[in-house]
Amino acid sequence: MSVKINSKYLENYALEFSKKISEKYFSSKKYITGSEILNLTPSKQVNYFVIKSLFENWQIELEKLKSSPYFDYRDNHVHQALQDFMNILSRSIKIDRTNFEPLLMEAVAFSIILALDPITFYKSEFEKLEGHQVNQFLKENMKYFKWHETLVSNLVDRAGMSQDTAAYKKVLFNNYEVQKDQLQRPEELLDVLKEVLYLDYDILFERIEAKVEAAESSSNTPIDSPGQSVETSQSESKESFKEIQEGENLEKIEDSKPELEEDTDIKEEFATVEAPATTQAFKAVDPSKAIDPLQTWARFESEQYSIMKGTIHELSESVGINQRFMFTKELFDGNPDLMKHALKSIDQCDSFMEAVQLINERYVGELSWDKNSEPVDEFLQLIFRKFDQRG
Repeated sequence: MSVKINSKYLENYALEFSKKISEKYFSSKKYITGSEILNLTPSKQVNYFVIKSLFENWQIELEKLKSSPYFDYRDNHVHQALQDFMNILSRSIKIDRTNFEPLLMEAVAFSIILALDPITFYKSEFEKLEGHQVNQFLKENMKYFKWHETLVSNLVDRAGMSQDTAAYKKVLFNNYEVQKDQLQRPEELLDVLKEVLYLDYDILFERIEAKVEAAESSSNTPIDSPGQSVETSQSESKESFKEIQEGENLEKIEDSKPELEEDTDIKEEFATVEAPATTQAFKAVDPSKAIDPLQTWARFESEQYSIMKGTIHELSESVGINQRFMFTKELFDGNPDLMKHALKSIDQCDSFMEAVQLINERYVGELSWDKNSEPVDEFLQLIFRKFDQRG
């Protein structure tokens, strides 16, 4: 069982939720502190995701510091000083409404996605990182996961051993198959949000029956859609995890290695590794199902989007968080690397006509896109905004 999330409703709900909470809190206060964030909303998960975002921003600032060629950030004394500094900062959080509201909005959206589709959520977290960084990421972030955390809790290896991302995702899928009947229902998790703002489940999502092959032979293989069914057992799940713990190529991290030494940038939404170029023949698209670039351009020009053409410079830098989730799941078989590669390929096109021709040739037929669907239409809108000429 999987779900299809209405991304526009999700985005609007997260926006209105964050506005309502912020208006109430900031009506009497100018700043919010860390302890107040932990009790801000009725949802513990939303509150902790805000803190998680702050931690990720700290990591980004730390990476900027470590990029200096003049200081040794591997030194144990420096490492301890940074740890102390971070502890002080964690007790000195002070954010005004302008900077806080976007954090809360993101936390609400991510919480809803985690409740509805934990496989997609956790898989996207893994995709931000190289395989050897997943273990460290989980060790640092498990405390922020309050919903469906059992799906990843046994992936944390305190001895510091790690495996590639595909191995972690395989165990994640197996964990889901073992636990899916015991996981808390999304409605039960999300009901707490209704205490702030009514959430219409009929609009937010629809259930979809689907089947998946969970095994992923390599990181280049398109990742199957999350939440789908595979034939597995609890013993198979344990055996898969054993492969991670005992595999011959596991990399051990020395106990003396500073905990913050990993070159991680966990604020990146998706992995920066591009999907490798392929020479395989794409599935030919049925002419009746192909997107007509002339009609599409004319339609967008006649609508409110006309003034927006040419306003996007790089597609790969302009897709929002909710759009990334929707496009990845609905258009690119759940594979964020495939979507990233598509965006970069479109960015290299010289005109709208060339870009639409490219997606017809590579994706419409190959991935069975419905040209009249909402995700395709929204994707085409972004492409229209990328180019100022039809070609």
